Amino acid sequence: MQRALGDVRALTFDMFGTVLDLSGTLVPALREFLLARGLPADPAALWDDWRTRQRIEQHQDTILMLGHRGYLDSARRALVHTFRRHAVPHDESDVLGLVQAFYRLRPFDDAQQGLLRLGERYRLVALSNGDQPLVEHLVGNGVDAEFHQCLSVDRVGRFKPHPSVYRMAAAELGHEPGEILMVASHAFDILGARACGFRGAYVNRYGLPYEESSLLPNLEARDFGELADTLFG
Repeated sequence: MQRALGDVRALTFDMFGTVLDLSGTLVPALREFLLARGLPADPAALWDDWRTRQRIEQHQDTILMLGHRGYLDSARRALVHTFRRHAVPHDESDVLGLVQAFYRLRPFDDAQQGLLRLGERYRLVALSNGDQPLVEHLVGNGVDAEFHQCLSVDRVGRFKPHPSVYRMAAAELGHEPGEILMVASHAFDILGARACGFRGAYVNRYGLPYEESSLLPNLEARDFGELADTLFG
């Protein structure tokens, strides 16, 4: 494995759900919202539906090409849809207040520790669906490791896994695609990166099977500790 990935120079990271713990912040935010209003809905179930709907919003954004509205706006639209689906009373200020919770996201503990180790050997780069100011805020205020660069899909106006995102990253970093290892906990991100010539590391922190595809990750790890152990050989 070490020999096969010996030419990797940079690691690009999915941030939301791979480095940053979404449910650890957003489920408590939803719980607080529901308790304050005496509503019986399950915050964990709401979060699952919110997250799923946000991905649909992002795919529609890219496929329909009606104008890229960004990550936080996709989160807003997805939350409105989720509240309507679950018949949760709300107004615009409720939605906007919950969306602001994304600014309070914190990294997984294993990501904090693993990134510090990985930064000793590789350039660390955020390659995120998040809005540029949001990604810069979260990396600058919550991540202990030093990132070489924060790259947002805002630059191309398409969400991952659109090929333009990965090609933009390779051009920005000045590396051949095969010198970049995409690290993600979502198979679609690995698929998109591998299709563009990147290497791929699937951090399977959710215990989910990989997609049925010939575009396989070069390695799979349970968490960032195992990822660092594998890369350092």
